[in-house]
Amino acid sequence: MLLTVAIIGGPHGLKGEVRLDLRTDDPQRRLAEGSVLETEPADAGPLTVVRARRSAEATYVIFDEARDRTAAESLRGVRLVVESDEDEDDDDEGWYPHQLVGLRAVHVDGRELGTVADLEHLPAQDVLVITEPDGAEARVPFVAELVPAVDPDAGTVTLDPPRGLFAADPADEDEPVADDAGEDEPVADAAEDEPVADDAEDAGGRP
Repeated sequence: MLLTVAIIGGPHGLKGEVRLDLRTDDPQRRLAEGSVLETEPADAGPLTVVRARRSAEATYVIFDEARDRTAAESLRGVRLVVESDEDEDDDDEGWYPHQLVGLRAVHVDGRELGTVADLEHLPAQDVLVITEPDGAEARVPFVAELVPAVDPDAGTVTLDPPRGLFAADPADEDEPVADDAGEDEPVADAAEDEPVADDAEDAGGRP
């Protein structure tokens, strides 16, 4: 089975460097210097990695076959693919998009939230892309607190998202506690109800 390692984005600079949309959780191995990657479409490759680097925002690569901006631009949208290893589908340390796409996204309370459309491998963390029934997209960080269970055999991914992340699960409106408290206890009015100086005169005292 072919796995998508990344999708090539636009060029970065003038020396052929391109930005990648990663689809692998092992970019250091897949994009190691000298790695040769097949492509879709096939006639765009194969491509040989000369250098790869990661920043906080993205991953960038230079291929030996595209050493200037014009050649790099021609690769925009090309998929980098590899044959899956024999044991990758049973790897407990990570998930691949082809294992998750199409699974039903179910809330921990049993509600249907949508369908898994993609798994994005971002620099900070992996993110599940969920297509909601109305066509909207929600992105859920792929961490145990928010994705407590993945069950490919049952065809489900169980989510425990915060309120407001999905259109069908809006956030609660804030209660105006401060305003209510202020109206119930008008401190200034209470002071006017007790004119201390007047009470002293009524009792025969001198000012």
